[in-house]
Amino acid sequence: MTAPRAIILDCAGPALPPDERAFLRDADPWGFILFARHVETPEQVARLCGELRDAVGRDAPVLIDQEGGRVARLKPPHWREWPWMSAMRAGLAPEAMDEALRWRFRLIARELRALGVDVDCMPMADLPVAGAHRIVTDRALGDTAEAVGRRARIVADALLAGGVLPVLKHLPGHGRAFADSHAALPRVRASLEALRETDFAAFRPVADLPLGMTAHVAFDALGGDAATVSPEAIRAIREEIGFDGLLMTDDLAMEALGGGMGARARASLAAGCDALLLCNADRAAQAEALAETPGLAGAALARAEAALAARRPPEPFDEAEAEARHARIVEALADA
Repeated sequence: MTAPRAIILDCAGPALPPDERAFLRDADPWGFILFARHVETPEQVARLCGELRDAVGRDAPVLIDQEGGRVARLKPPHWREWPWMSAMRAGLAPEAMDEALRWRFRLIARELRALGVDVDCMPMADLPVAGAHRIVTDRALGDTAEAVGRRARIVADALLAGGVLPVLKHLPGHGRAFADSHAALPRVRASLEALRETDFAAFRPVADLPLGMTAHVAFDALGGDAATVSPEAIRAIREEIGFDGLLMTDDLAMEALGGGMGARARASLAAGCDALLLCNADRAAQAEALAETPGLAGAALARAEAALAARRPPEPFDEAEAEARHARIVEALADA
């Protein structure tokens, strides 16, 4: 049996028509990712997850970005509304925020598992600096490396307990970015020593996680190219931070990266990324990336297999108690 291709793809809409099913069958991506356009009702999302897995004939991972707050693909009326991280940091004592995150992501894991989604793109361990872009500050878990690392572990453990694999992002750090990498390439001029003491330090407590995602951020101290396509940055992720899980790119279709889709795919893999993430791209761009994407092999395949082996059934869980605890925290936040 051949290994799947080293890529994660999305689909066009909330259902999988025959032509797209055939395309994905031939593409054989390692996994899939869902966005808001794929989400209508719980029954529909569960059906789509089944259709995606059926297309490749295996229990492929299905990812989603469900942080709550600014980034949430699942929203009311079918799913819970969550406070923004920035509001929680401002309105809760540190211990209360820790507790809120524990119950929040245990409940999120419950929602995801019910749909057949088994990977959440959290925790985000980016440490924001003063003046950083709101794409980071609205979502950051804390204001110090210690707080971010501690809370990233809380989030990851809650997801794992709920039977959902976490994805550590955005390695080696997006917190010094003054631009949104969806639209432009941020550049960081901090020294390697400063990065070690702050940005890298926030990631080290969760460097053992099975999955991680790169940052489309250029670091002068790490070769000057976007980390996703920089061998020096990938080496820092592996050696300075100590992350040895499967490393996927952030979305290759984001404007931070230059060149055609094939060139982006080729450069990311050559730099040392294990797998590509390609979202919100048309069929031609998907095909261009696929032409440069081999099957998983070697260390990348071993990491992919180890990540999937970490999937496990949810632990026993009292949802009513979690709801009550989280409701009390949200009430305190509203009164703050």
